[in-house]
Amino acid sequence: MRVWNRRQAALVFFALASAVLLAVALCGPLLAGRAAETDFSRKNLPPCLAYPFGTDWLGRDMLARTLAGLSLSIRLGGLTAGVSALAALTLGTAAALWRRADCAVSWLIDLVMGIPHILLVMLIALAWGRGFAGVTAGVALSHWPVLARVIRGEILQLRQAPYFLAAEKLGVSWGQMMRNHLLPHMLPQFFVGLVLLFPHAILHEASITFLGFGLPPEQPAIGMILSESMGYLAAGRWWLALFPGGALVLVVLLFAGVGERLRRLLDPASIHE
Repeated sequence: MRVWNRRQAALVFFALASAVLLAVALCGPLLAGRAAETDFSRKNLPPCLAYPFGTDWLGRDMLARTLAGLSLSIRLGGLTAGVSALAALTLGTAAALWRRADCAVSWLIDLVMGIPHILLVMLIALAWGRGFAGVTAGVALSHWPVLARVIRGEILQLRQAPYFLAAEKLGVSWGQMMRNHLLPHMLPQFFVGLVLLFPHAILHEASITFLGFGLPPEQPAIGMILSESMGYLAAGRWWLALFPGGALVLVVLLFAGVGERLRRLLDPASIHE
């Protein structure tokens, strides 16, 4: 019987979880029509073989609605996480390399992190007119400070490394040092931070949509599904909230696991922790 080491186990988990998340993201557009299809002859059905997640008060298939909502959340999370990560990379690098930029970026980070997170997301979403654009702006513009601080700290530490100082003394150009030393050192941190932004982005999108400040009701977002189901829990229709909520938690945990395994794979020393 073959025994896998930690690195091999991390690689298998990373591949399987990534495949599941990619499949969920891609199946959303295919299920959009089925998720919106109403049939009053099958309304309020509990979970069964034909409808594993049951149906709602309009006879819509809750499994299709849940997968469509998760797909929308993952795609929106990818967009917002990408924008946040690029902003963090730009600002964190500028802060580490130029003193004046460091003062401005540090002040901006303290300002953003000094406001309660969910409140800041809602305020930005309202300022941008809510909807898809508002949610995207709210999540993207509020999730970059932590990664920016990590990148700034890593670059400052790298600038004190003996080989970096030696390259400076030998007259190596900044372009060569960034290409040969800075980028290879920072890209693993950047990609891990990018992946770990996904669960935060998905949860905050679902949260503000649940509270009524996010995506419009006609879009099958998980936050909207959970918000609508609250009025039917007292009638015993528990499946309307349990399965979408559980699926959201599972997706967030998978993204967190993918980010942790990616960190281990990119940092071989951490595999022995």
